[in-house]
Amino acid sequence: MVFLLPIISFLCGMSWKNYITSFQSYLKIERGLSKNTVDNYTFDLERLCGFLDENNITVTPEKINEETIQQFIYGVSKELNARSQARIISGLKSFFSYMIFEDYRSDNPMELIEAPKIGRKLPDTLSVDDIDNLIAAIDLSTPEGERNKALLETLYGCGLRVSEIITLKISDLFFDEGFIKITGKGNKQRFVPIAKATQKYIESYKNTIRTHLIIAKGFEDTLFLNRRGKQLTRAMIFTIIKTLAVKINLAKNISPHTLRHSFATHLLENGADLRSIQMMLGHESITTTEIYVHLDRKYLTQVMATFHPRKK
Repeated sequence: MVFLLPIISFLCGMSWKNYITSFQSYLKIERGLSKNTVDNYTFDLERLCGFLDENNITVTPEKINEETIQQFIYGVSKELNARSQARIISGLKSFFSYMIFEDYRSDNPMELIEAPKIGRKLPDTLSVDDIDNLIAAIDLSTPEGERNKALLETLYGCGLRVSEIITLKISDLFFDEGFIKITGKGNKQRFVPIAKATQKYIESYKNTIRTHLIIAKGFEDTLFLNRRGKQLTRAMIFTIIKTLAVKINLAKNISPHTLRHSFATHLLENGADLRSIQMMLGHESITTTEIYVHLDRKYLTQVMATFHPRKK
């Protein structure tokens, strides 16, 4: 797939444009970051360029100092919440670290600038009954309904990201072995177990619905397709899930990621260890996995009573 670099705003001077373009290539090729992450980093740098332009500050990336960046961050702090501020600071730190890595600078003007403290927000999760009701609400009288059932069963049954489900390929299905191959963030691949029931839904969709589509060129191997025979968009997956939530009067603001959170939580509650869940989710750090898991006090009490050597 062609990786389209974002268009850099005219607000950036030529010197900034050149460095940002090189930074984009570095993020994509050497660090393997997703297009969304590269776009976000680029947007934050363009925001800094806009600040310099509005305040008639002429300075290159090699010469900009901590004081100027502090002024910029102070300005955006009036408009953005703590989480957005932290993201901007993280992006700028990465940019200037790249400048040092390439010997364009000898110091990082972000070194003493701290991001605002943000608490970890526990993600929403659904009960097993909620998920059963959500999937049961799918209208199976339409071809799209059969597809949506297979899609949601796979999304929840394998704990996938929305970007992973829309790019899942037929050649990634290893049903005889009981696994599917997932290409996650940074093009890192992992094998995730897939239940026989989920395999059955995928096979049914593939053999009774997908086979009748006129498939657009380049999408012959893509598993889940829209009516025009092309890959589904992230927005379409969000719409499918939100529509079903409204249909069953679910009083929660859910997204495709909610099913991923629920997958992890339900596994842990049924006795799976955190390390195994980490591997299935494709997290580099187990601390990332921890925030995907909802543990109420009652469950923690059960764990203590079951596993602690002093339980008696």
